[in-house]
Amino acid sequence: MTGNEGNRGTAATGSTGGYIGRFAPSPTGPLHAGSLVAAMASYLDARAHHGQWRVRIEDVDEARTVPGAAESILQTLALLGMQPNGEVIWQSRRGEAYAAAFAHLQAHVYPCGCSRREIADSNAGVVPGGLSAAVSAGMPSVYPGICRHGMPPGRSARAWRLRVPASDAPDELIGFQDRACGWQEQHLADEAGDFVLKRADGFWAYQLAVVVDDAAQGITDVVRGKDLLDSTPRQIYLQRLLGIPTPRYLHTPLVRNAAGEKLSKQTGAAPLDLSRPGLMLRQAAAALGLQVERDPAVPAFWEKAIPLWAARFSR
Repeated sequence: MTGNEGNRGTAATGSTGGYIGRFAPSPTGPLHAGSLVAAMASYLDARAHHGQWRVRIEDVDEARTVPGAAESILQTLALLGMQPNGEVIWQSRRGEAYAAAFAHLQAHVYPCGCSRREIADSNAGVVPGGLSAAVSAGMPSVYPGICRHGMPPGRSARAWRLRVPASDAPDELIGFQDRACGWQEQHLADEAGDFVLKRADGFWAYQLAVVVDDAAQGITDVVRGKDLLDSTPRQIYLQRLLGIPTPRYLHTPLVRNAAGEKLSKQTGAAPLDLSRPGLMLRQAAAALGLQVERDPAVPAFWEKAIPLWAARFSR
């Protein structure tokens, strides 16, 4: 995916009307410094636009859900002064909505019998040195289309994929204006490939669930970490197929550990020290480029931080 400050191609634009933003954590553990930055950015943007801020628990992958984590996240948000507007939505309770969207997309969906290893081996074939060299080079796992025109004999479906336009199709290049990162574009066929909507274990894929839920909640603005910037063109393509509005997007810098990895539960991120909420908030603001002096009480922090955010992103 490429980006620049130009404004080329067919841009996706947000819907008109009042601002509605959201924070959508996965309940795989308590909030940590990285997820607090994501929550803060989405909350600040909503409040700077005098809009609504909603929370969605992204527990669609129930195998990764940690019991009690969602409740802990909601309690932490409240302690830090971030109260959502409206009810909290849980993806694990929305299977019917995803099934309806999946049915609507049937003309573009096909079963796939390939394993992750087969896909990785196929991609590695174009890199000197094979699979290990491809992994070292950070080569994405673009699906090579083995089952695009029918599964080979003897295979059963491991997943269901969405067929993206061919590389020479006019709608294959997806472009959008990111409010922080500028103009972004991606060639779906070459950079993403046909992507999974439903897994063999019955769980719905993130790309489908997030698009359906953003539409259901009336989200006009998505503010989230840069690790999801590459997913945005796929989501825009799904929005177009489903005939639903495309929100505006803003992707924020990631918090990284000493090894340069994205700070996450998988990389050993420690839970927040909730005995010092002002310090936690001030450090998260600093990661977003906002300088709030000292460690204020929670209400005072938001009084200072919201105008600072508005000065940068109120358009």
